[in-house]
Amino acid sequence: VESANELIARNKENKKSKLHSIRKERGFTQQELSKVSGVTLRMIQLYEQRQNDISKAQVNVVINLAKSLGCDVEDLID
Repeated sequence: VESANELIARNKENKKSKLHSIRKERGFTQQELSKVSGVTLRMIQLYEQRQNDISKAQVNVVINLAKSLGCDVEDLID
């Protein structure tokens, strides 16, 4: 069980979040996205690293990220 949990954790780390992928496609750094969206740099980092679940974020946070990236809210949810 412990080995399986380690494998799952590694796979989760290796898979890029949708937020990360879309941000990179749009040419934003995390800091630039933070400035444009009003979402703190640390929160963006946590969402991209999947340490915080973006689907449980405050609605205004996800809306601001989506508007800043020019995508739909649903596009950001993993």
